[in-house]
Amino acid sequence: MVALPLAARRRRALDRRVLIGVALIVASALGTTALVGALTRTVVVYRAEGPILAGEQVTAARLAPATVRLGDAAALYLSGALPQGGLVATRAVAAGEMVPRSAVGTATAVRSATVVVDLASPLAAGVAVGSTVDLWSAAKSDPNENRYAPPVVLVDDAVVARVVSPTGLIAGAKEDSVELQVPRDEVAAVLAAQAGGARLAAVEIGGEAP
Repeated sequence: MVALPLAARRRRALDRRVLIGVALIVASALGTTALVGALTRTVVVYRAEGPILAGEQVTAARLAPATVRLGDAAALYLSGALPQGGLVATRAVAAGEMVPRSAVGTATAVRSATVVVDLASPLAAGVAVGSTVDLWSAAKSDPNENRYAPPVVLVDDAVVARVVSPTGLIAGAKEDSVELQVPRDEVAAVLAAQAGGARLAAVEIGGEAP
């Protein structure tokens, strides 16, 4: 193999360093351009026309568009089309304040809560996330024996948020658990039924009572 002259080797090393330097300069310039573009890009978000109290309905009539520069924080504020039924404030919003997404929620989400229920019988095959079910309860009639009162509907029209099926060694010894979205004023009754040892069953709307 013929060795390159010293000057040629130095030029080759220098060329590599020049190329690397140029690449770094270009990358830095592109990054700076992107950052400046993000900081100077304007977005339209909503601000409150007047004070909004927690629990009040938030409709388009109570909001005004505001063109602002927020950069990456734009996603934190309310913008775009509102749900047909409007939203509900989960905390107070001052007049003129940009409305954070965390300060509002749908009426259903605000008026309901999720609770995990251990079921005494397996779920029907058709029950999945989003299904509407009635939660039936058979209260324990004798604390010392396995005697139960006839089942009654504890919560109607609950929505399945998550299905938790037992796995592994306990799969055959434990029934399903289900996370249900229920009205907030019925959460206490569900928790009390579980604490009292009631047998609970989730029946899909249109299905047969336990």
